[in-house]
Amino acid sequence: MTTRLLLVDDHAVVRSGLRMMLGTQQDVEIVGEAGSAAQALEATALFKPDVILMDIGLPDKTGIEATREIKARFPNVAIVALTIHEDEEYFFQMLAAGAAGYVPKRAAPDELITAIRAAANGEVYLYPSMAKMLVRDYLSAEHPAEDKINLDGLTDREHEVLTHLAEGASNNEIASALVISPKTVERHRENIMRKLNLHSRSDLVRYAIRKGIIKA
Repeated sequence: MTTRLLLVDDHAVVRSGLRMMLGTQQDVEIVGEAGSAAQALEATALFKPDVILMDIGLPDKTGIEATREIKARFPNVAIVALTIHEDEEYFFQMLAAGAAGYVPKRAAPDELITAIRAAANGEVYLYPSMAKMLVRDYLSAEHPAEDKINLDGLTDREHEVLTHLAEGASNNEIASALVISPKTVERHRENIMRKLNLHSRSDLVRYAIRKGIIKA
């Protein structure tokens, strides 16, 4: 079976390199390209790919937002992140958005091809270093000292802000969605971090996934 693949990256040189590399694979057909989140959504509707290679750093929206929007409209399309970002925050947000794979751009070609084939078969592929990160987080979540706080410590508004933050929204986007000021959002964010004893946005994303606020 041939996998229909869409390339999403804002650098034409990167897309060209991917075309050259993946074009040698008999079971992969590159059906289109996109250089922005808006183009990715249009191309998905037009070309109906099986798998999308998604960069995170897009000019109009992040690849995280693009992934979330595409999965909402086309749930059967598998998305694999191909990115320079290897930190926890981006990794967990992409998983929460619905990505079926996460591969750094420094990975060997064989790793990327394996990820595409796994995603096409309905499986999840994580680059080894990212898989270790996920396992480490799971193990830390199992430790009693790590998960004492429950959501009862947050107000309804703080819970709303927490959800938006975990989904990758900015303070301004949250302010617009909840009809409050960015300063109020920041104050809620500070209260949330203090109440839950969290120290970074990646901590917040992992917490939200563990609690089922957003889905991994």
